[in-house]
Amino acid sequence: MTPHYVVTGAAGFIGSNLVKALNKHGVTNIIAVDDLKQGDKFRNLVGCEIADYIDKDEFLERMEGGTFDGLLDAILHLGACSDTMETDGRYVMENNYRYSLDLLEFCQEEEIPFIYASSASVYGGGRVFREGAPHEAPLNVYGYSKYLFDQIVRRRLHDLHAPVVGLRYFNVYGLNEAHKGRMASVAWHFFNQYRSEGKVRLFEGSGGFGDGEQRRDFVSVEDVVKVNMHFLEDKDTSGIFNVGTGRAQSFNDVAVATVNACRAAEDKPALDLAALRQEGAIEYIPFPDALRGKYQSFTEADLTALRKTGYDAPFLTVEEGVGRYVAQLLTRERKE
Repeated sequence: MTPHYVVTGAAGFIGSNLVKALNKHGVTNIIAVDDLKQGDKFRNLVGCEIADYIDKDEFLERMEGGTFDGLLDAILHLGACSDTMETDGRYVMENNYRYSLDLLEFCQEEEIPFIYASSASVYGGGRVFREGAPHEAPLNVYGYSKYLFDQIVRRRLHDLHAPVVGLRYFNVYGLNEAHKGRMASVAWHFFNQYRSEGKVRLFEGSGGFGDGEQRRDFVSVEDVVKVNMHFLEDKDTSGIFNVGTGRAQSFNDVAVATVNACRAAEDKPALDLAALRQEGAIEYIPFPDALRGKYQSFTEADLTALRKTGYDAPFLTVEEGVGRYVAQLLTRERKE
């Protein structure tokens, strides 16, 4: 049997984009693994070429039973419960920590690369975003599940039989995230708000930041996929690496970029933040009580470790990436 790549969470946001990227590189021997209880996610795989689709639970059973022994080239692990507001800790730990641990063990036994999704949520409310235990203090059980698995990987880095790479994603946006609902990116929410209401809503000030001035490292899924492909080709590197742009930008920046991209499609001139506020295209709502003490008001990836691996490609800014994303959404909207 021809060796195969496994992509878990293949019908999800980053997973489906990664499958498409593999296809563009001529790779079609892909086993797509996911849980399609949310059936509409299948749309993300339409147009992708894969060798097989296997439900997550069936895949784990077959993996433990030896079905895939000697047949896989690598596992790219994107499958997880990604809801940072999920309060069922047992569910989160089973889906994020234990699932990842089972795959890690298999990849080490088979001596094949394992590339998995970590998260910038491990840094919590800190102000230093550098891969290292002193800077990590997750604020919710989702962040803890990622944090705990990263600690396991760290303990094994000097005793590996095959590469293991953890990618700490910051705030990712881009095509194929609609199924995430409230957990979709602010760019997606702003786009839909503006298209339906002619305005977008941001949180009022919090954490010492003014209205809409909370800052995150917003990174395009296009760049996230490129980083994954970099490590898939690099068979000699293991470690945990931040994946962001290295530049924090405000939610106001995302709102302005989103609205102006929509305006451009309507042949309207771009406006700055003050003008958009004056026109009522941007407004602010009270900061939710449910998020107090659990919200990252500032994130900015330290890319030192990533750059040392030889990844030197530039990252899209909010203005570039969100502009492209909105254009893609509008094109998809017209086709539908």
